[in-house]
Amino acid sequence: MKFSYFPGCTDHSSSLEYGLSTHGVFKTLGVELVEIEDWNCCGAAATHSLNRLLSLCLPARNISKAQSAKAGPLVVPCAGCFSYLKRTEHVLKNNEAERKEIEEIVGFTYDPSLEILALMDVILNRIGLEKVQGKVRKPLKGLKPACYYGCALVRHPKITQLDDPENPQYLDRLMKSLGAEPVEWSYKTDCCGADLAMTYSDVVKTLVGKIVSMAKEAGAQCIVTSCGLCQMNLEMRQDMSLPIFYFTELMGVALDVEKRENWWKRHLISPKPLLESMGLL
Repeated sequence: MKFSYFPGCTDHSSSLEYGLSTHGVFKTLGVELVEIEDWNCCGAAATHSLNRLLSLCLPARNISKAQSAKAGPLVVPCAGCFSYLKRTEHVLKNNEAERKEIEEIVGFTYDPSLEILALMDVILNRIGLEKVQGKVRKPLKGLKPACYYGCALVRHPKITQLDDPENPQYLDRLMKSLGAEPVEWSYKTDCCGADLAMTYSDVVKTLVGKIVSMAKEAGAQCIVTSCGLCQMNLEMRQDMSLPIFYFTELMGVALDVEKRENWWKRHLISPKPLLESMGLL
């Protein structure tokens, strides 16, 4: 099984442990990720707020690279990147005038057969939880994570077409397949403040404080997410010392992926005490 892979900017920088754990997990599962050549930043929220056409052309260029690679559906680990690529895909499929303009600027012909998939969607619906369970070596028995999806991954539902936008279950189902016991809580799709942390850090600290406190109130021992910016905000802007994992990191623990100790040292809140107490190190 093989997929094209768009890592996004944070995969090689602030969320390096997300990229390392993703590659480690996929290698263990026997699935090949082929990073598309000469990819560029998706533009994220900054471009979207300044220039609509540019915010469509930047993701479109990555779509063109994935088409040229012909390595299968395009897999996107970052929730923000996924959202912007899917938004561009929606325009390319449904607005002929804008599609032609984008194609002319980028210099390609759009192929609607290319699938754009979120990383967790690939694991659940292409690889399958049965295969994942078959590779589990250290079940996460007794671990109680709060599964946090953030606001970008499942919205707008007509565009992302991923899970229930109000009460998503993909991460919960994955954690259960690894032996964990995800808690029930109502903040799983609340916004963490995203990149407002750069300009309105007090606002983000308030939002993060609510999310983390509600996770603890629900009985969570940690929060698990799939977004580099969410992970960073939740880890940096809290004062409760609750560990924040990427979901691929906990998969790596359960699948006994080698060299995972390299991931923990990148965390601002060390997850090692929790993992040690659960007998998972």
